[in-house]
Amino acid sequence: QVQLVESGGGLVQPGGSLRLSCAASGSIFGINDMAWYRQAPGKQRELVASITSGGITYYADSVKGRFTISRDNAKNTAYLQMNSLQPEDTAVYYCNGKILVLRRSFYEREYWGQGTQVTVSS
Repeated sequence: QVQLVESGGGLVQPGGSLRLSCAASGSIFGINDMAWYRQAPGKQRELVASITSGGITYYADSVKGRFTISRDNAKNTAYLQMNSLQPEDTAVYYCNGKILVLRRSFYEREYWGQGTQVTVSS
């Protein structure tokens, strides 16, 4: 059984910073892309940032220059450093991972974390 567990959310004032972590555990034979999504009340879930196993990153326009995604492959962990946070960044942030698992053969399966709340407010 594979699990993704997020941590690091909370309440922060505008202009502040938070660092989210996403730790993958279980029967993992490799992790390809990892990503962070967010969903604000009444809105669809949107991709915030992603990172390949080789370290190639992608950012949504709304967070470019403020957020940084990284990963530690040895720890099966991804991070999202969020700086200059604004009220519009308020959302539940979800970790997503494309993980190699073994059943009768190796195959890639997508997993989601349970989400962590980020609230930006004065």
